[in-house]
Amino acid sequence: MMDESNHWYGHSRILSRYCGLPEESPKRIQGFLQHGWNYLHGFPPDDHWCSPGYPRFIWSDVLRRRGWSMGRRGHYLIGAPWIYLLHLEPELGTVPERKGTIWYPFHGWEKHSVIGDHARLADEIRNVETERVTVCLYWLEFANPDIRRAYESRGFRVICHGERGSRWEGKGRDFLRKQLVQLRRHRRVASNRLGSALFYGASVGCEVAVYGDPMQFEDERPEYGGTARRMRLWPELHGTHVDRELAAEVARRELGFEYQATPEELLRMFGWKRARAV
Repeated sequence: MMDESNHWYGHSRILSRYCGLPEESPKRIQGFLQHGWNYLHGFPPDDHWCSPGYPRFIWSDVLRRRGWSMGRRGHYLIGAPWIYLLHLEPELGTVPERKGTIWYPFHGWEKHSVIGDHARLADEIRNVETERVTVCLYWLEFANPDIRRAYESRGFRVICHGERGSRWEGKGRDFLRKQLVQLRRHRRVASNRLGSALFYGASVGCEVAVYGDPMQFEDERPEYGGTARRMRLWPELHGTHVDRELAAEVARRELGFEYQATPEELLRMFGWKRARAV
């Protein structure tokens, strides 16, 4: 069994390297790997996303508990692939002095676009940030010249970490490595919604901010609870200035640093085997 999302952002390659296996041709993970932070149970609401009987490899215990409360079983706590990248690349992207803010607008994906005014958000960013700003767009928004122009016209540098790939494509293989380099160069990380990038940044010492129109998915699923639920669960992480130590503590919990598995444990859980020495 194999799910393509296990490879989207180079996750399987990172974990292969951590386990001492070739990352050029990552093995199939026998199960479903959580590919991004969310505040439901780590996966989309639809049950058909994960085939019954296959394990779900999740980042944090709170997701396991939520999954259990909704009748889902077979959870294995391993933490986020991000923490394995930090283990492998403790110095990647480090600079003597961090400068500026990297800003991640909430993005859509191939099946659902986002409703929101990027020009208005860009004006708000310009009014709040006091140093240079890098806006990092998801590849779908980056491909839209109108969205790029909304930020470039305000004087912001606009980048993209790349497309998400597959087991066979090289598109997403360096996504997280590129993200790590950028986060370690910036003093602040900000977004209009809590998300993976905010927690990744907080885990490597960035100041955190969450402000601006949170935007919405078209036909956003009610199971997530919307902005009201995010504000209720994490009020201390919203605002133009957030306590950095508190943000780092929450990030370590949400990314599951305490659940980092050993290479031997991952090999067993994923159904991987190392080649025998001849």
